[in-house]
Amino acid sequence: MAGSTWGTILTMTTWGESHGKGLGVTVDGCPAGLLLCEEDVQKYLDRRKPGQSRFTTARQEGDLVEILSGVFEGRTTGTPISMIVRNTDQRSHDYSAIMDVYRPGHADYSFDEKYGFRDYRGGGRSSGRETIGRVAAGAVAAKLLAELGVTVMAYARSIGPVTVSEERFDLAQAAVNRLCMPDAEAAAEAERYLDQMMAANDSAGGVVECVVRGLPAGIGEPVFEKLDARLAHAVMSIGAVKGVEIGDGFAAAASTGSRNNDSFRGAGGSEARNGIHKATNHAGGILGGISDGDTIVLRAAFKPTPSIAQPQQTVNRGGEDVEISIKGRHDPVIVPRAVVVVEAMCAFTVADMMLLNMSSKLENVKNVYLR
Repeated sequence: MAGSTWGTILTMTTWGESHGKGLGVTVDGCPAGLLLCEEDVQKYLDRRKPGQSRFTTARQEGDLVEILSGVFEGRTTGTPISMIVRNTDQRSHDYSAIMDVYRPGHADYSFDEKYGFRDYRGGGRSSGRETIGRVAAGAVAAKLLAELGVTVMAYARSIGPVTVSEERFDLAQAAVNRLCMPDAEAAAEAERYLDQMMAANDSAGGVVECVVRGLPAGIGEPVFEKLDARLAHAVMSIGAVKGVEIGDGFAAAASTGSRNNDSFRGAGGSEARNGIHKATNHAGGILGGISDGDTIVLRAAFKPTPSIAQPQQTVNRGGEDVEISIKGRHDPVIVPRAVVVVEAMCAFTVADMMLLNMSSKLENVKNVYLR
């Protein structure tokens, strides 16, 4: 199948299925000399692995990563970095009842129409476990960005109808509560809401917000490869994402030019470069598809988990009407485990575009070859 590779200079190619022997990724284009070990990658994978709370699938996977190539004596060699995570707790029999039935909200029907064949065990390539490779690749990109003074952090902005309060916003909270919400009160309210959904055999959606700090102005290509366009593409490629916005996003449509424009200032500002900064950040750190030196703010809307135990109406491959109740182990909400996936895809995209930007000025090329 086409479309399993992302990036231009720094690239990732993911592979594997939910109920196959394992999943993994090959990262190419990473500069040689970057300190990297399995622990660096594992701490990212630990944030998305299942079975960490009652709000995630009970599937028990350690999601232990092995680096197979591209690292020698603790540093990247400049050659492809191949990583694998082996599946250890598949229960393919949970899916035997739906092998000829199209689950509502899933890719079953569209896969069948495209290929005339599908892996019905957990969705195959369309399963959420595909994101293991993305997260492993994002961990490599995050280490590279750290060398350049750039940080990427994501968290849950909302779950169902519960949204984080700006007055109580505390990033430290996102690291300690089970829902990755930077607001302790909102997290507690969201837990109560999810308990209601679980009792009703239903599920919830939500919004993940991601911020990129320290990115210099000038990153991004101004036509088809705009920084915001690439970020939107990267995040929209995550399963269950149904919308992406940058900065004020859709709210800008109801604003006015006088309110939406970010005024420039000539001095001060902790993120200023050459003294130039903005008084506000409605643009979300990107102007004309190019970073403006301010914090990049991106939000991704996730639909409710489509696998629910309620009886649902659907059809089988023969077009006959049938009723289905989905069995197996499924997350009542995708958002908490998706936080690190959004973070990984943003980190990888930003790192790739920073490498791509190195040839945008003649002086940059001279600095490399005429030192």
